[in-house]
Amino acid sequence: MRIGILGGGQLGRMLALAGYPLGLSFRFLDPSPEACAGQVGELVVGGFLEEEALARFAEGLDLVTYEFENVPVEAAHLLAKRLPVLPPPKALEVAQDRLLEKTFMQSLGVPTPPFRGVEGLQDLQEGLEALGFPALLKVRRGGYDGKGQALVRTWEEAEKAFHALGGKGLVLEGYIPFDREVSILGVRSRTGALAFYPLVENRHQGGILRLSLAPAPQIPPTLQEKAEGYARKAMEALGYVGVVALEFFQVGEELLFNEMAPRVHNSGHWTIEGAETSQFENHLRALLGLPLGSTAPRGRSAMVNLIGVKPNVAQVLALSGAHLHWYGKEVRPGRKVGHITLRRDTWEGLAQDLSHLLALAQAAEPV
Repeated sequence: MRIGILGGGQLGRMLALAGYPLGLSFRFLDPSPEACAGQVGELVVGGFLEEEALARFAEGLDLVTYEFENVPVEAAHLLAKRLPVLPPPKALEVAQDRLLEKTFMQSLGVPTPPFRGVEGLQDLQEGLEALGFPALLKVRRGGYDGKGQALVRTWEEAEKAFHALGGKGLVLEGYIPFDREVSILGVRSRTGALAFYPLVENRHQGGILRLSLAPAPQIPPTLQEKAEGYARKAMEALGYVGVVALEFFQVGEELLFNEMAPRVHNSGHWTIEGAETSQFENHLRALLGLPLGSTAPRGRSAMVNLIGVKPNVAQVLALSGAHLHWYGKEVRPGRKVGHITLRRDTWEGLAQDLSHLLALAQAAEPV
Protein backbone atom coordinates (compact mmCIF):
# COMPACT_ATOMS: atom_id res chain seq x y z
CA MET A 1 0.00 0.00 0.00
CA ARG A 2 1.51 3.33 -1.10
CA ILE A 3 0.18 6.51 0.50
CA GLY A 4 0.72 10.00 -0.89
CA ILE A 5 1.05 12.93 1.48
CA LEU A 6 0.54 16.52 0.37
CA GLY A 7 3.23 18.40 2.26
CA GLY A 8 6.69 17.31 3.31
CA GLY A 9 7.07 18.74 6.81
CA GLN A 10 7.57 17.08 10.16
CA LEU A 11 3.98 15.83 10.37
CA GLY A 12 4.41 13.93 7.13
CA ARG A 13 7.72 12.64 8.38
CA MET A 14 6.12 11.29 11.55
CA LEU A 15 3.25 9.74 9.58
CA ALA A 16 5.76 7.79 7.52
CA LEU A 17 7.70 6.67 10.59
CA ALA A 18 4.44 5.38 12.09
CA GLY A 19 3.42 3.66 8.86
CA TYR A 20 6.52 1.68 8.02
CA PRO A 21 5.92 -0.92 10.76
CA LEU A 22 2.48 -1.46 9.19
CA GLY A 23 4.08 -2.31 5.85
CA LEU A 24 3.13 0.99 4.19
CA SER A 25 5.24 3.13 1.86
CA PHE A 26 5.03 6.88 1.28
CA ARG A 27 5.50 9.59 -1.31
CA PHE A 28 5.43 13.32 -0.53
CA LEU A 29 4.68 16.36 -2.66
CA ASP A 30 6.25 19.60 -1.53
CA PRO A 31 7.56 22.74 -3.28
CA SER A 32 10.82 22.61 -1.32
CA PRO A 33 13.65 20.18 -2.17
CA GLU A 34 14.70 20.54 1.48
CA ALA A 35 11.39 19.23 2.88
CA CYS A 36 12.35 17.14 5.90
CA ALA A 37 9.93 14.30 5.10
CA GLY A 38 12.11 13.60 2.06
CA GLN A 39 14.65 12.10 4.47
CA VAL A 40 12.29 9.20 5.19
CA GLY A 41 10.39 8.73 1.93
CA GLU A 42 10.16 9.54 -1.76
CA LEU A 43 9.86 13.29 -2.38
CA VAL A 44 8.32 14.82 -5.49
CA VAL A 45 9.38 18.46 -5.68
CA GLY A 46 6.80 20.73 -7.24
CA GLY A 47 3.96 23.11 -6.63
CA PHE A 48 0.66 21.75 -5.38
CA LEU A 49 -1.11 23.04 -8.49
CA GLU A 50 1.55 22.09 -11.04
CA GLU A 51 -0.11 19.59 -13.36
CA GLU A 52 3.08 17.67 -14.15
CA ALA A 53 4.09 17.44 -10.47
CA LEU A 54 0.62 16.26 -9.46
CA ALA A 55 0.70 13.58 -12.14
CA ARG A 56 4.10 12.28 -11.00
CA PHE A 57 2.97 12.37 -7.41
CA ALA A 58 -0.30 10.50 -8.01
CA GLU A 59 1.09 7.71 -10.20
CA GLY A 60 0.83 4.36 -8.42
CA LEU A 61 -0.66 5.72 -5.19
CA ASP A 62 -3.52 4.01 -3.39
CA LEU A 63 -4.76 7.09 -1.56
CA VAL A 64 -3.75 10.63 -0.61
CA THR A 65 -3.79 12.52 2.68
CA TYR A 66 -2.24 15.81 3.82
CA GLU A 67 -0.12 17.04 6.64
CA PHE A 68 -1.13 20.70 6.74
CA GLU A 69 -4.39 22.46 6.03
CA ASN A 70 -3.15 25.18 3.69
CA VAL A 71 -2.80 22.81 0.76
CA PRO A 72 -4.79 24.37 -2.12
CA VAL A 73 -8.26 22.82 -2.14
CA GLU A 74 -8.02 22.71 -5.94
CA ALA A 75 -5.14 20.22 -5.65
CA ALA A 76 -7.21 17.96 -3.40
CA HIS A 77 -10.15 18.09 -5.82
CA LEU A 78 -7.92 17.33 -8.82
CA LEU A 79 -6.41 14.32 -7.07
CA ALA A 80 -9.84 13.14 -5.88
CA LYS A 81 -10.78 12.56 -9.51
CA ARG A 82 -8.08 9.88 -9.67
CA LEU A 83 -7.97 8.25 -6.23
CA PRO A 84 -9.31 8.60 -2.67
CA VAL A 85 -8.30 11.81 -0.88
CA LEU A 86 -8.80 11.63 2.89
CA PRO A 87 -9.84 13.56 4.91
CA PRO A 88 -12.30 14.75 2.23
CA PRO A 89 -11.53 18.05 0.48
CA LYS A 90 -14.63 19.57 2.10
CA ALA A 91 -12.79 19.47 5.44
CA LEU A 92 -9.97 21.53 3.90
CA GLU A 93 -12.46 24.08 2.59
CA VAL A 94 -13.97 24.57 6.02
CA ALA A 95 -10.72 24.65 7.98
CA GLN A 96 -8.93 27.06 5.62
CA ASP A 97 -11.39 29.90 6.23
CA ARG A 98 -11.82 31.11 9.81
CA LEU A 99 -15.19 32.69 9.06
CA LEU A 100 -16.53 29.59 7.32
CA GLU A 101 -15.06 27.38 10.05
CA LYS A 102 -16.78 29.19 12.93
CA THR A 103 -20.04 29.48 10.99
CA PHE A 104 -19.92 25.73 10.33
CA MET A 105 -19.32 24.90 13.99
CA GLN A 106 -22.09 27.22 15.13
CA SER A 107 -24.47 25.49 12.71
CA LEU A 108 -23.74 22.26 14.61
CA GLY A 109 -24.58 23.86 17.94
CA VAL A 110 -20.94 24.22 19.01
CA PRO A 111 -20.38 27.45 20.98
CA THR A 112 -17.77 29.92 19.71
CA PRO A 113 -16.60 33.39 20.68
CA PRO A 114 -18.68 36.12 18.98
CA PHE A 115 -17.37 37.01 15.51
CA ARG A 116 -18.02 39.11 12.43
CA GLY A 117 -16.74 39.01 8.86
CA VAL A 118 -14.81 42.13 7.81
CA GLU A 119 -14.50 43.29 4.20
CA GLY A 120 -14.15 47.02 4.81
CA LEU A 121 -13.76 49.70 7.45
CA GLN A 122 -17.50 49.98 7.91
CA ASP A 123 -17.69 46.26 8.72
CA LEU A 124 -14.86 46.74 11.18
CA GLN A 125 -16.54 49.69 12.88
CA GLU A 126 -19.88 47.91 13.13
CA GLY A 127 -18.18 44.78 14.42
CA LEU A 128 -16.32 46.65 17.13
CA GLU A 129 -19.50 48.42 18.18
CA ALA A 130 -21.13 45.00 18.58
CA LEU A 131 -18.23 43.09 20.13
CA GLY A 132 -16.39 45.84 22.00
CA PHE A 133 -12.72 46.17 22.91
CA PRO A 134 -10.40 44.37 23.15
CA ALA A 135 -10.95 42.22 20.08
CA LEU A 136 -8.91 40.05 17.74
CA LEU A 137 -8.65 40.89 14.05
CA LYS A 138 -7.49 37.95 11.94
CA VAL A 139 -7.00 37.03 8.32
CA ARG A 140 -9.59 34.50 7.23
CA ARG A 141 -7.02 32.42 5.35
CA GLY A 142 -3.41 31.42 5.77
CA GLY A 143 -2.65 32.50 9.33
CA TYR A 144 -0.90 30.06 11.67
CA ASP A 145 1.29 30.08 14.80
CA GLY A 146 0.05 33.56 15.72
CA LYS A 147 0.73 35.03 12.28
CA GLY A 148 -1.94 37.04 10.49
CA GLN A 149 -3.72 38.41 13.54
CA ALA A 150 -3.66 41.35 15.92
CA LEU A 151 -5.14 42.17 19.32
CA VAL A 152 -6.74 45.61 19.12
CA ARG A 153 -7.71 47.76 22.10
CA THR A 154 -8.59 51.06 20.39
CA TRP A 155 -10.04 52.20 17.09
CA GLU A 156 -6.61 53.51 16.04
CA GLU A 157 -5.06 50.08 16.64
CA ALA A 158 -7.93 48.41 14.80
CA GLU A 159 -7.60 50.66 11.75
CA LYS A 160 -3.84 50.15 11.64
CA ALA A 161 -4.23 46.36 11.93
CA PHE A 162 -6.96 46.38 9.27
CA HIS A 163 -4.56 47.86 6.70
CA ALA A 164 -1.59 45.75 7.86
CA LEU A 165 -3.64 42.55 7.39
CA GLY A 166 -4.71 43.43 3.86
CA GLY A 167 -7.92 45.43 4.31
CA LYS A 168 -10.31 42.60 3.35
CA GLY A 169 -10.90 38.92 3.88
CA LEU A 170 -10.75 39.35 7.66
CA VAL A 171 -12.68 38.14 10.66
CA LEU A 172 -13.18 40.03 13.92
CA GLU A 173 -13.51 37.98 17.10
CA GLY A 174 -14.54 39.04 20.56
CA TYR A 175 -11.76 38.64 23.09
CA ILE A 176 -12.49 35.89 25.61
CA PRO A 177 -10.77 35.96 29.03
CA PHE A 178 -10.38 32.18 29.15
CA ASP A 179 -8.99 29.94 31.87
CA ARG A 180 -6.75 27.97 29.53
CA GLU A 181 -6.48 26.58 26.01
CA VAL A 182 -7.24 22.90 25.46
CA SER A 183 -7.53 20.62 22.45
CA ILE A 184 -8.95 17.23 21.59
CA LEU A 185 -7.95 14.77 18.91
CA GLY A 186 -10.71 12.73 17.34
CA VAL A 187 -10.31 9.84 14.91
CA ARG A 188 -12.92 8.57 12.46
CA SER A 189 -12.32 5.52 10.30
CA ARG A 190 -13.58 4.76 6.81
CA THR A 191 -15.80 2.24 8.61
CA GLY A 192 -17.38 4.99 10.73
CA ALA A 193 -15.65 3.86 13.92
CA LEU A 194 -14.74 6.71 16.29
CA ALA A 195 -12.09 7.21 18.96
CA PHE A 196 -10.98 10.18 21.05
CA TYR A 197 -7.83 11.10 22.93
CA PRO A 198 -8.05 12.88 26.27
CA LEU A 199 -8.20 16.66 26.35
CA VAL A 200 -4.78 18.29 26.40
CA GLU A 201 -3.77 21.60 27.98
CA ASN A 202 -1.78 23.82 25.60
CA ARG A 203 0.42 26.75 26.51
CA HIS A 204 1.46 29.20 23.81
CA GLN A 205 4.09 31.89 23.60
CA GLY A 206 4.13 34.41 20.78
CA GLY A 207 1.29 32.50 19.14
CA ILE A 208 3.35 29.29 18.91
CA LEU A 209 2.57 26.16 20.91
CA ARG A 210 5.32 25.71 23.49
CA LEU A 211 4.00 23.07 25.88
CA SER A 212 1.25 20.46 25.99
CA LEU A 213 0.21 18.57 29.13
CA ALA A 214 -1.62 15.30 28.56
CA PRO A 215 -4.14 14.48 29.79
CA ALA A 216 -4.97 18.05 30.80
CA PRO A 217 -4.80 18.28 34.60
CA GLN A 218 -8.00 18.81 36.59
CA ILE A 219 -10.37 18.41 33.67
CA PRO A 220 -13.96 17.70 34.77
CA PRO A 221 -15.43 14.62 33.03
CA THR A 222 -18.18 16.87 31.65
CA LEU A 223 -15.63 18.79 29.57
CA GLN A 224 -14.21 15.62 28.04
CA GLU A 225 -17.75 14.57 27.15
CA LYS A 226 -18.51 17.97 25.59
CA ALA A 227 -15.31 17.99 23.55
CA GLU A 228 -15.97 14.49 22.24
CA GLY A 229 -19.52 15.46 21.35
CA TYR A 230 -18.39 18.53 19.44
CA ALA A 231 -15.70 16.58 17.58
CA ARG A 232 -18.18 13.83 16.74
CA LYS A 233 -20.64 16.33 15.27
CA ALA A 234 -17.95 17.92 13.10
CA MET A 235 -16.54 14.63 11.81
CA GLU A 236 -19.94 13.15 10.99
CA ALA A 237 -21.12 16.33 9.25
CA LEU A 238 -18.01 16.36 7.07
CA GLY A 239 -17.93 12.63 6.35
CA TYR A 240 -14.49 12.87 7.91
CA VAL A 241 -11.83 10.16 7.78
CA GLY A 242 -8.60 10.45 9.76
CA VAL A 243 -7.41 12.43 12.78
CA VAL A 244 -8.85 15.89 13.44
CA ALA A 245 -7.80 18.39 16.11
CA LEU A 246 -10.26 20.82 17.68
CA GLU A 247 -8.88 23.66 19.81
CA PHE A 248 -11.00 25.28 22.51
CA PHE A 249 -10.94 28.02 25.11
CA GLN A 250 -11.95 26.67 28.50
CA VAL A 251 -14.11 29.14 30.38
CA GLY A 252 -15.16 27.56 33.66
CA GLU A 253 -17.32 24.56 32.81
CA GLU A 254 -17.69 25.56 29.16
CA LEU A 255 -15.67 25.07 25.98
CA LEU A 256 -15.64 27.68 23.20
CA PHE A 257 -14.43 26.47 19.82
CA ASN A 258 -11.37 28.27 18.44
CA GLU A 259 -9.90 26.37 15.48
CA MET A 260 -9.97 23.05 13.68
CA ALA A 261 -7.04 21.29 12.01
CA PRO A 262 -8.03 18.52 9.55
CA ARG A 263 -4.86 16.52 10.12
CA VAL A 264 -2.55 15.17 12.78
CA HIS A 265 -1.61 17.99 15.15
CA ASN A 266 1.26 19.41 17.16
CA SER A 267 -0.71 19.07 20.40
CA GLY A 268 -0.89 15.31 19.77
CA HIS A 269 2.83 14.62 19.49
CA TRP A 270 2.79 13.32 23.06
CA THR A 271 0.81 10.30 21.84
CA ILE A 272 3.92 8.71 20.28
CA GLU A 273 5.23 7.69 23.70
CA GLY A 274 2.33 8.73 25.90
CA ALA A 275 -0.63 6.80 24.45
CA GLU A 276 -1.30 3.19 23.57
CA THR A 277 -1.55 4.18 19.89
CA SER A 278 -0.07 7.36 18.45
CA GLN A 279 -2.17 9.88 16.53
CA PHE A 280 -0.02 9.13 13.48
CA GLU A 281 -0.68 5.39 13.50
CA ASN A 282 -4.39 5.92 14.17
CA HIS A 283 -4.62 8.38 11.27
CA LEU A 284 -3.25 5.71 8.96
CA ARG A 285 -5.47 3.00 10.44
CA ALA A 286 -8.48 5.26 9.84
CA LEU A 287 -7.53 5.92 6.20
CA LEU A 288 -7.19 2.21 5.52
CA GLY A 289 -10.30 1.12 7.41
CA LEU A 290 -8.23 -0.90 9.88
CA PRO A 291 -9.34 -1.30 13.51
CA LEU A 292 -8.52 1.86 15.45
CA GLY A 293 -5.96 1.51 18.22
CA SER A 294 -6.55 2.33 21.87
CA THR A 295 -6.23 6.04 22.68
CA ALA A 296 -5.67 5.41 26.40
CA PRO A 297 -2.82 7.45 27.91
CA ARG A 298 0.23 5.77 29.35
CA GLY A 299 0.50 7.77 32.55
CA ARG A 300 1.09 11.51 32.20
CA SER A 301 3.06 13.33 29.51
CA ALA A 302 4.50 16.74 28.77
CA MET A 303 5.52 17.70 25.24
CA VAL A 304 7.66 20.77 24.64
CA ASN A 305 8.42 22.17 21.20
CA LEU A 306 11.95 23.05 20.18
CA ILE A 307 11.63 26.49 18.59
CA GLY A 308 14.71 27.72 16.76
CA VAL A 309 17.13 25.83 19.01
CA LYS A 310 18.96 22.51 18.96
CA PRO A 311 19.23 21.08 22.47
CA ASN A 312 22.14 19.19 23.95
CA VAL A 313 21.17 15.65 22.98
CA ALA A 314 23.11 13.99 25.79
CA GLN A 315 21.48 16.20 28.41
CA VAL A 316 18.01 15.46 27.06
CA LEU A 317 18.57 11.73 27.01
CA ALA A 318 20.05 11.83 30.52
CA LEU A 319 16.60 12.79 31.81
CA SER A 320 14.80 9.55 32.57
CA GLY A 321 11.61 9.19 30.57
CA ALA A 322 12.54 11.90 28.04
CA HIS A 323 12.27 11.26 24.30
CA LEU A 324 13.84 13.54 21.69
CA HIS A 325 12.38 13.96 18.21
CA TRP A 326 14.62 15.93 15.83
CA TYR A 327 13.04 16.79 12.48
CA GLY A 328 16.19 17.19 10.41
CA LYS A 329 15.42 20.82 9.59
CA GLU A 330 17.75 23.79 9.44
CA VAL A 331 17.61 25.74 12.68
CA ARG A 332 16.13 29.21 12.21
CA PRO A 333 14.57 31.64 14.70
CA GLY A 334 10.89 30.88 15.31
CA ARG A 335 11.01 27.55 13.45
CA LYS A 336 9.78 24.27 14.93
CA VAL A 337 12.72 21.94 14.58
CA GLY A 338 11.86 19.19 17.04
CA HIS A 339 10.15 18.28 20.27
CA ILE A 340 10.82 16.51 23.55
CA THR A 341 8.26 14.35 25.33
CA LEU A 342 8.59 13.50 29.00
CA ARG A 343 6.47 10.69 30.42
CA ARG A 344 5.77 9.82 34.04
CA ASP A 345 3.31 7.56 35.81
CA THR A 346 1.85 10.37 37.93
CA TRP A 347 1.33 14.13 37.79
CA GLU A 348 3.49 14.52 40.86
CA GLY A 349 6.38 12.78 39.14
CA LEU A 350 5.91 14.85 35.98
CA ALA A 351 5.67 18.15 37.85
CA GLN A 352 8.98 17.51 39.60
CA ASP A 353 10.88 17.53 36.29
CA LEU A 354 8.77 19.95 34.26
CA SER A 355 11.03 22.95 34.88
CA HIS A 356 14.06 20.83 33.91
CA LEU A 357 12.31 19.83 30.67
CA LEU A 358 11.53 23.44 29.79
CA ALA A 359 15.12 24.47 30.51
CA LEU A 360 16.43 21.75 28.19
CA ALA A 361 14.18 23.02 25.41
CA GLN A 362 15.55 26.54 25.70
CA ALA A 363 19.24 25.74 26.02
CA ALA A 364 20.78 25.70 22.56
CA GLU A 365 24.08 24.16 21.59
CA PRO A 366 26.12 25.37 18.59
CA VAL A 367 24.79 24.22 15.22
